[in-house]
Amino acid sequence: MTTILAFDTSGPYCAAALMVADRVATRVDDMARGQAEHLMPMLEQMLAEAGLNWRDLDAIGVGIGPGNFTGIRISVSAARGLALGLGIPAIGVSSFDAQAYGRGGATVVLPAPRDQVYVQRADGAPQFLAAEEAPTGVALKSPEAMIADLAKVAAARMGQAQPRPAPLYMRPADAAPPKDPAPVILG
Repeated sequence: MTTILAFDTSGPYCAAALMVADRVATRVDDMARGQAEHLMPMLEQMLAEAGLNWRDLDAIGVGIGPGNFTGIRISVSAARGLALGLGIPAIGVSSFDAQAYGRGGATVVLPAPRDQVYVQRADGAPQFLAAEEAPTGVALKSPEAMIADLAKVAAARMGQAQPRPAPLYMRPADAAPPKDPAPVILG
């Protein structure tokens, strides 16, 4: 029996799925901020409600984006730390793959800031486009369905060689480097 804990904080939420064999329980907490403080207690509560603990996990599934820059970093760093500490694999899954799961080569369009979208067609690389250039008629899965499918994609990839999860950034961070010179370090 395979047990996978999957989570994603790349959007305005904390989303998690606990997959035990072929059963998936999900939880999505809407939040614009505070995912870093909310994620671990949320995951611990999901495990406790299922009568499981961290050592019962066979793998971690993690959303790698695209999406909120800081949110992606929260999930990816938590997954790497958990995987290292538990000695289990962390499997990165893009929002594109989770949204396309079960749709047989569908085009995926994800919202992005400032009237833009992230697009991935079945036969192409991800793109960052103005909203008016996006393909139409493409429906998004709910966050609950997306996180459940993220866990299913991670389960399908278990046993395959996986790179360490890394953020999928499609645009630069909104933060600008400081204008002041760096402080002098005295030796």
